[in-house]
Amino acid sequence: MIRPFLCLSLLALSAAGDEVEPAQAKLVTLLKDKRIDESSGLTQSLRDPQIFWTHNDSGSDPCLYAISQSGQTLAKVRLPHAVNFDWEDMASARDEAGQPNLYVTDCGDNLLARASLQVYQIPEPTLPENADKEILSEEPKIYHASYPDGHHNAETLLVHPQTRRLYIVTKTETARSAVYAFPEKLITDAPMVLEKLCDLDFPARAHLGKRPLDASQTTSGAFSPDGSCVAICTYSFVHEWRIQSGESLKSALARPAHLIEPPFLRQCEALCYGEDNQTIYLTSEHLPTPLVRISR
Repeated sequence: MIRPFLCLSLLALSAAGDEVEPAQAKLVTLLKDKRIDESSGLTQSLRDPQIFWTHNDSGSDPCLYAISQSGQTLAKVRLPHAVNFDWEDMASARDEAGQPNLYVTDCGDNLLARASLQVYQIPEPTLPENADKEILSEEPKIYHASYPDGHHNAETLLVHPQTRRLYIVTKTETARSAVYAFPEKLITDAPMVLEKLCDLDFPARAHLGKRPLDASQTTSGAFSPDGSCVAICTYSFVHEWRIQSGESLKSALARPAHLIEPPFLRQCEALCYGEDNQTIYLTSEHLPTPLVRISR
């Protein structure tokens, strides 16, 4: 039997003065597949909300895993002509024809040496009858991009569910991150230059079992399916912003975030929303890999 995490009873104000939202967290499952040992991206399937997609971190196979809420692997999907140099996040959105697509970003750059980052886009695969047999995805669209102001490390990809615009959030140890946008019209035949939208602060703060510095390092993010919210997680907290109808992401991020304190996770690096636009799911980079649900 899987025991739920304790209901979190939190202080009304954090050390930095931001409101912390009380939350209930529950362990949904532990993933059975030991190949998924560094779950670094997470998104809910647009074909079946009972299914999630995830991938491993740097140096692993360029593959996605479909997982059930019981922890079973339903598919291993290899992206042709893809390389997992440092895959860090993923998202899902419907294309212009309304078909579900998956996006994976290769944007990690701990040494600040990469000439460009990549985002792979594929139609969400249909699950095979034999989950033990690896399958190939359709040929991915590959978007190459560089920053306008030098090299940056990043682990967060945001894909707006309606406009399908792509955003990258950088990761630092100084509490100061930045948000960059891809051009509205994506191209695959030449590198693109990202546009810097704004700086974003993630102050160091205490969390049980974590260093204060861990709260400053962004590791994943997602829009809610209806585009009304955006969340970015660090190793310690989830930061969430409400987006008003017709409001730009830059404008929404100018307001203080609501803070959610998840239970202790050894290395939380993946986040997504559920289909109800409120539930948040998290995984952590270790074995056994937990899938955690935060109900709102």
